[in-house]
Amino acid sequence: MPRTKWVVTAGTVALLSTTVVVLQRTEGAAPPAAATTDDALPSRALGLSGHRRLVRELEQSGENDPDEVTRPRRIAAGPLRTVSGPLRAARPLRLRIPSLGVDVPFGGEGEAASWDSGGPAPGAAGTAVVTGTGLGLGELRRGRTIEIPRADHRTAVFTVVEVSPGRASEELPGRPQLRVIGGETAVLARLTGHRSSS
Repeated sequence: MPRTKWVVTAGTVALLSTTVVVLQRTEGAAPPAAATTDDALPSRALGLSGHRRLVRELEQSGENDPDEVTRPRRIAAGPLRTVSGPLRAARPLRLRIPSLGVDVPFGGEGEAASWDSGGPAPGAAGTAVVTGTGLGLGELRRGRTIEIPRADHRTAVFTVVEVSPGRASEELPGRPQLRVIGGETAVLARLTGHRSSS
């Protein structure tokens, strides 16, 4: 074999051997200890999609945390249904005002929101009265919605018709209504729909 061919063959064999050794070491290596940066990567880069990524995020977020009872849970909501009359009375669980970022329990720690149980339940016939602290009702505008998840697995959805200082004045006859009072501001809203929640 001519000397040139021998040198090329020996060089190729050496290069292939080195590549195989490097690959074996790389495959056997443990993954880096800090895997926090992969949360910012797109799911396709991680090889995860849809429900697999969701399950992974839930596992990492500590959903089995013993303090989970105190945190508001995301409630899966069904489609909004319009109403032609009042809903059956049911105990309200939470007060939500999406446009203000409000999501507080009734009768929870610190009494963030309370319902006058001597009057109608939110969504039932009549005007339900709810009071709260730190709700920022002055920022609320007509046409925005207020949601009240209830113990019957329905969320009553109200549309704001009036925001005023002091007590909201005029009530609308024949429609279930909600009066929310916080600080110096009162809101009057009427029941416009409901959705199932679980």
